[in-house]
Amino acid sequence: MVNDTVKEPAPYVPAGKQPRIDGVKTKALKVIPDDRGWLMEILRADEAGLFERFGQVYVSATYPGVVKAWHYHKHQTDNFACVHGMVKLVLVDTRPGSPTEGAINEFSIGTLNPVLVQVPPLVYHGWKCIGTEPALVVNTPTEPYRYDDPDEYRLEPHGTLPYDWSRRDG
Repeated sequence: MVNDTVKEPAPYVPAGKQPRIDGVKTKALKVIPDDRGWLMEILRADEAGLFERFGQVYVSATYPGVVKAWHYHKHQTDNFACVHGMVKLVLVDTRPGSPTEGAINEFSIGTLNPVLVQVPPLVYHGWKCIGTEPALVVNTPTEPYRYDDPDEYRLEPHGTLPYDWSRRDG
């Protein structure tokens, strides 16, 4: 007998196969090595369509296996680049009415894949250090951090959004 009241679950779509979240931009970064070391430009003020304005620059260190998530900003755009180690940066679009509402994007960024990822306001984001050494993530947000009134809205990293931080072997 068929139970018509039970709906089949929606087919699983891996985060990497979902559409790019509306407003998210990426830029491949170029490492320029020489005899003295290397240089990597991350964000330039003359990059039309990518650079909005300057708020501040900071670096965040994350130990192997640690998840730093979830939060979003109402006004701030983030510009993330991992300059040492590797992180899996995950974005979740929960914006009502967004053309990509419900989409999840994953980006493995860092030493092995130098990429800048621009995260627009109202998109939840976070990352997990997926390497064997600490990761260093540089952010150049469009707004300076306001200590007395932070533009930051947080959720717990596990069990609050439809994302599982577990490693998927396969």
